[in-house]
Amino acid sequence: MVLSEVQVALASNLGWSKLFVATLGLVLVVYKLAALVLKRKHLIRHTKAFPGPPPHFLFGNVHEVSHYPSIYLSIYPSIHLSIYPSIYLSIYLSIYPSIHLSIYLSIHLSIYLSIYLYIWLIYRSYVQFKGDGTEMDRMVAWGKQYPYAYTMWLGPSFCALNVHHPDFMKTLLAKPFLSHRLNDYFLQHVCVFSGKGLLLSEGKRWFRHRRLLTPGFHYDILKPYIKLTAESTEVMLDKWQKYAHTGKSFELFEHVSLMTLDTILKCAFNCRSNCQTEGSTNAYIKAVYELSFLSSKRSRTFFYHNDLIFNLSPHGFRYRNACKVAHSHTEEVIRKRREALKDDTKKQSTQSKRHLDFLDILLSAKDEHQHSLSDADIRAEVDTFMFEGHDTTASGLSFILYSLACHPEHQNKCRDEILTALEGKDTMEWDDLSKIPYTTMCIKESLRLYPPVPGISRTLTKPMTFVDGRTLPAGFVVTAAIYSVHRNETVWENPNEFNPLRFLPENVSKRSPHAFVPFAAGPRNCIGQNFAMNELKVAVALTLKRYQLMADPTFKPKILPRLVLRSLNVVFKCVLTQAFI
Repeated sequence: MVLSEVQVALASNLGWSKLFVATLGLVLVVYKLAALVLKRKHLIRHTKAFPGPPPHFLFGNVHEVSHYPSIYLSIYPSIHLSIYPSIYLSIYLSIYPSIHLSIYLSIHLSIYLSIYLYIWLIYRSYVQFKGDGTEMDRMVAWGKQYPYAYTMWLGPSFCALNVHHPDFMKTLLAKPFLSHRLNDYFLQHVCVFSGKGLLLSEGKRWFRHRRLLTPGFHYDILKPYIKLTAESTEVMLDKWQKYAHTGKSFELFEHVSLMTLDTILKCAFNCRSNCQTEGSTNAYIKAVYELSFLSSKRSRTFFYHNDLIFNLSPHGFRYRNACKVAHSHTEEVIRKRREALKDDTKKQSTQSKRHLDFLDILLSAKDEHQHSLSDADIRAEVDTFMFEGHDTTASGLSFILYSLACHPEHQNKCRDEILTALEGKDTMEWDDLSKIPYTTMCIKESLRLYPPVPGISRTLTKPMTFVDGRTLPAGFVVTAAIYSVHRNETVWENPNEFNPLRFLPENVSKRSPHAFVPFAAGPRNCIGQNFAMNELKVAVALTLKRYQLMADPTFKPKILPRLVLRSLNVVFKCVLTQAFI
């Protein structure tokens, strides 16, 4: 009798539990759907003035430039309707005595999670494009159809305004940094490694660090870097000797990337790593390349966008190990340098023996309150300078060499100019940089066609009114589509043609300064752009002095927007012959 009453009470409690769980699940689903609908209405109301390509209700414009719907959505129901019920069923079977309640809870929770993750999938899908090398061209085509800017829907409840005209670009980039904040999903994955360096910091922290770092890029500091860049370039060119006269193409990007990394290491903290010849054995170099590869892979893999999934994955384990190696190396270098600079006499002696590098500037920098940067801040800035600087420069230099290989008439003009400027010298010096204007124009023209950073995003913190009177409220995401503005046919005549003469002074004066922004513009422009341009000039000059570049007729790069602009083909192939001097 007593046992029967207990069973009735338990059954009654279980019944109420079922009802509570079902009601809670229904409320959460309705809440999510209501929030989605309200957000969509809000976006539609405020983007009426900015037409764009017609979006699909669920996918937005993602189905036109992303392969998520065709790949992930096809396997999505089977994944979440089979994996999640089994996971939750096993958990609840170990907790609750009733198998019926366990199944009930499992099904309801899995349905809710499936709906939620489906919405999250669409919301996040904008970070992964088709990957067939055509998405950038599609965006340029949309720019022709919708002048100045257009909205691009990335799922049912998220859209961004793509700006692709200099006038709109000026409004976005020239505004004070307090009017918007960073909104770049790709760069979020770099933040774990590099910390809150200048690239990713905001507000007062960014303003303070920018002011303290600016002296590190003064031309007096940059002068000794020319010799270091030339040394690194010569090592790369010596390695290329075995490819000359073979008539066979070889992979260019890997060599260039190692060269730019070698240069950055020398200039950032006077580190002679020999990475171009011993890269496979140096633990720090291996860690840097591991981080670069895994950051790019995470940005392209949907499931890795979730921190928990990525951290539990084998790639997440590798990423954390690489971070430890890279951080410990940088921290050790900072510690030793700080000890060496403690004594003023030792500091003067040390600096008299070598150039003043980026780390010296960071360690000696003080703000108006005489407060210096912490070790964590210094590590973040060094890691940012090294990690971002070598990858972007490698992308730019690879495309420059590819462009010159495809246009031998311009390559020959550059070589003649370089030989005249060097006057028989074997290397480049600071004063030689101003003697190669045509080569500089060719470099800029390649940066126009293939900007290392194809776009940057900002989230508005204040309403923004553009030059034609159209306004967006705070909270909207605006993307400065650098690749598209560089190929805007209303700004550039025959935009897909390689024509260095666009950068003659008389032609530049006719254009908006925001028509060419490979290093961005305004307060948050690239602080290292002069360093990068100097490195590109030295590397191109010494390469053309020594070799004749010829394009591989079987190879054509398919452009992909990743952390930096890359080729779907992975490599940049080139054929070399010894230049006749």
